Amino acid sequence: MTDDVRSEVMAVYAAADAAVSAAAPRCAASGRCCRFTEYGHTLFISAFEAELLLERAPQYEQPVSRDGCPFQIDGLCTARENRPLGCRIYFCDPTYEPRMSEITEESLAALKRIADAHGTGWNYAPLHHFLNARPRPDGADTMTPPVTRVPLSVVTPSGG
Repeated sequence: MTDDVRSEVMAVYAAADAAVSAAAPRCAASGRCCRFTEYGHTLFISAFEAELLLERAPQYEQPVSRDGCPFQIDGLCTARENRPLGCRIYFCDPTYEPRMSEITEESLAALKRIADAHGTGWNYAPLHHFLNARPRPDGADTMTPPVTRVPLSVVTPSGG
């Protein structure tokens, strides 16, 4: 990631943090935000966010499942400084939900504009896809999620 991209992504983080602060959602410190499967949600992040997160994140065991965040330890985030947008914006406060959606859309649009402006492409996937990416000896991109699409047969109206 270039210094320009880094500073632009960090500016998106700062804007999201300010918008969340202004909305003042309530946090019950339940840890539900980090226990994805248990509470029925998925944390999606961009390759930008993954790169920033992994620069300073503490060690974690691989493979990481989609069930929860490996950085939540004893109910606390151990990767708070470089946490992705979803972690910055998501709160369980139901009165905040409409504003949360707006902040999320604004922030993701800003990250997509950065990707477009710098020609980096847009890679967006669940957290565990990026955390399970392993460095390749040839230096190839490991932040792009693997293609797991399976071709489906074409069904005609007659059922065949």
